[in-house]
Parts: sequence; C-alpha cells; structure tokens
Amino acid sequence: MINVTIENFEAEVVAASNEVPVLVDFWAPWCGPCKVIGPVLEKIETDYAGRFKLVKIDSDEQQELSQAFGIRSIPTCVLMVGGKPVDGFMGAQSEGQVKAFLDKHVPSAQAVEAQSDAEDAQALIAAGDPQAALHKLHEALSINPGNDDARYDYVKLLIESDMLDDAEAALAPALAEIPRQLRFEALEQLLDAIQFVVSDERGAWPPEQFDTLIAANKRDFDTRLAKARVLWVTGNWTAAMDELLEIIQRDKTWAQAVPRKSYVAILELMSPPKQKIDPLAAGKTAGGIELAGKSVTTLDPQAQLVASYRRRLSMALN
Repeated sequence: MINVTIENFEAEVVAASNEVPVLVDFWAPWCGPCKVIGPVLEKIETDYAGRFKLVKIDSDEQQELSQAFGIRSIPTCVLMVGGKPVDGFMGAQSEGQVKAFLDKHVPSAQAVEAQSDAEDAQALIAAGDPQAALHKLHEALSINPGNDDARYDYVKLLIESDMLDDAEAALAPALAEIPRQLRFEALEQLLDAIQFVVSDERGAWPPEQFDTLIAANKRDFDTRLAKARVLWVTGNWTAAMDELLEIIQRDKTWAQAVPRKSYVAILELMSPPKQKIDPLAAGKTAGGIELAGKSVTTLDPQAQLVASYRRRLSMALN
C-alpha cells in the first residue's frame, strides 16, 4: 500500500495502471468507515498477490487530486486501468463485495501466470533461444488460450522456426474468430506465401526468369504474384510490395484481391509494436490535472517506411 500525493501521482497511479490495475482509496484520518475498509483492502491486496496495486490518497491533504476525481464522500475507491478510471464504489464494503468488484476488472491468477510466461518468452527470443521461447509461449496458451498476444508471438516464432504445420494449427483458433484480427490474417498470408514457395517449382526460380516473362507481358499477374511471394519469403519485403503494387495498379480485384491482401499483410508484419501512450505527453492526467510540456511525435525509420508504403497503396486503390 502506497500513500499518493500530487508529486508521485503520475508514477504511482497513472503510469503504474498501464502495467497493472490500480485501486485508489480516497480516505481521511477522521473517517470512521475509512478505518473499517482500509484493513480489508490491504488484506485483499495481499491475497491477490500482485494482480492489482492499492494506493491511498488522503482527501484532506490532497484536495487537488480529490477535486480532479470529483470525490464527494469518503471512503471512495476508484479503479484505474490504462491511465483512466474505469469503475469505483463508495462507502465501506465487505471483503466479498470488494473481491466481486475487483474480479470484474482484475486479471485472474491464471492469466497473470500466462502473461508472465509470454514476457519470459520475449526475453528468451532476445537471448537467441527460440526453442525455450516456444515452450514458454505454448505454456502461456495452455493456461490462457485467449491470450492473443501470446498466440501471435507463438505462431510467428513457429513460422520463423520452419514448423509450418504447427504454426497452421496454432493459428486456426484466431482465424475462426469473427471479426478476425488483421495481424492473424497477415500470418495466414505469410504461411500461404511460404507454402507456395515450398511446393511450386517457381519457388526456386532465379529473379531473371521472372523478369523475362514479365517483360514480355506486363499483365502476367500470375508470374508477378509468384515473384512477389518469393521475394517476401526470402526477406525482400519492400521489393515484394513493389511487385504486388504493379498488380494492384492494373487490376485491384484480380485473384480475389490476393495481391492487396498480401501487401497489407506485409505492412502489418513490418509495423513496429504500438507504444503505450505517455500521459505526460498528452498534457493532462486521467483525472484531468493539467501538466506542463508539449507532445512531440517522431517516427522511427521503420515506421516511416511503413507509412510511405501505406500511402502508395492508398493512391493505387483510389
């Protein structure tokens, strides 16, 4: 349990709630019901073993924070997730009532364990141990099959490890969801491209053989698509998109729009991971407290490359 002030509010509440739900207990030393619920909250925090974080704000001493949250009576508890208040309750509650409230928003112990395995897998990938990472990700999905981030990383790593049948099987549950997530559709397109290169004789063609046929017939889309798939699978992703764009510009719907779907898939797989929003950059806290400083947005080279190819696709489709 942490006592929060205006000075540490950003770090202990807003930033922390991007990692784990934060329960903010507004109280005062003179408040009788506050003395009843305080020990209950502390016991539950211990019972939940890191699944949420409890902080306390003295509403008398921290009136600016109390006003920002619109506190009218105490005790009042506000649950913060992702830098924003998502729920709350007023008055002294029993242990069972507080747990029922938390269980609507706080991840289960199994989900936390699965997420920990997924994070360990990322460290193993960075350390160059893909087999150990695959084991961790498989374990995470066994515990929580609904962990889409772990599933995506697992399928992607299976593809990179040339375990295509396993990748296809692991991808199937995500493809069965409606609506499908774009990132899983992208992996499906990548698998299709790899399977083409492995099974079709053109997968072994040198670039000159494709170029000769395309020079003779600019609308030989089948050859262009084959070349794009070979380029993609061999790591020449931008060159693959250049070839796919030649098809799209000439016929947007050819072959049930497979060139467009492949192009979009490459963009999705190339896109850098989304960064968490910094509340300081946004100019105010979730409670509405104004902050100094202005937001500065910069794109890394990979993001700039993706943005430029997105624009090229947009122009071709218009």
